[in-house]
Amino acid sequence: MTVAVRVIPCLDVDAGRVTKGVKFADNRDVGDPVELARHYDAEGADELVFYDITASAEARDTTYDVVRRTAEQVFIPLTVGGGVRTVADVDGLLRAGADKVSLNSAAVARPAVLREAALRFGSQCVVLSIDARRSDTARSGFEVTTHGGRQASGLDLIEWVVRGQALGAGEIVINSMDADGTRDGFDVEMIKAVREKSSVPVVASGGAGAVEHFPPAVEAGADAVLAASVFHFGTMSIGDVKNELAKSGAVIRPV
Repeated sequence: MTVAVRVIPCLDVDAGRVTKGVKFADNRDVGDPVELARHYDAEGADELVFYDITASAEARDTTYDVVRRTAEQVFIPLTVGGGVRTVADVDGLLRAGADKVSLNSAAVARPAVLREAALRFGSQCVVLSIDARRSDTARSGFEVTTHGGRQASGLDLIEWVVRGQALGAGEIVINSMDADGTRDGFDVEMIKAVREKSSVPVVASGGAGAVEHFPPAVEAGADAVLAASVFHFGTMSIGDVKNELAKSGAVIRPV
């Protein structure tokens, strides 16, 4: 049976508001996350992703509240990330209503957290989110970055994908920092490289600017496509993307 390609809006949440910038800088206020989540649910989104982009201690309570309020009103899967460092953080977000929890910088700093979370909650709840950029020094040509793309990790992207899966990650989100917010298209070469070594679902992120950008990401091996600004600012709708994917031959869930 062919699994449908998922279309996922991403909401970057800062102190209870959705914001969006380019390469994680020059952020603009977009609106209330719960209202946007309800809108995307009605539009036919297959899942939602929330990232707490400041992830400070005081913002964590705000994030729990946003997750709770969203889970009460939206009935599609919800992934939450940003500032998740421990199994206790994962537990708190799942209890607040998240279906999956995304780990990024904390997993690079202490990879064992992936195994700990997978053993306690199951791999289906554990998402390894990776911000990567092109690099002349990395073996694969792509290096993992942390802290919103601001710090180089020294890790090769493909080696980290393989290790993350072995530790228990049940899904990989690959975000191209070179393409993020540029609307120039997904990094198809990066997606292909990850797909070749990944045995779990791969979500492509970073660079969507037109409906024509989505089919190549799927053809390169993405099981799901994630975007933010093009949805937030009305460039296109979830339905527009699904129609384009269907025209290309991809299986999609009806809007």
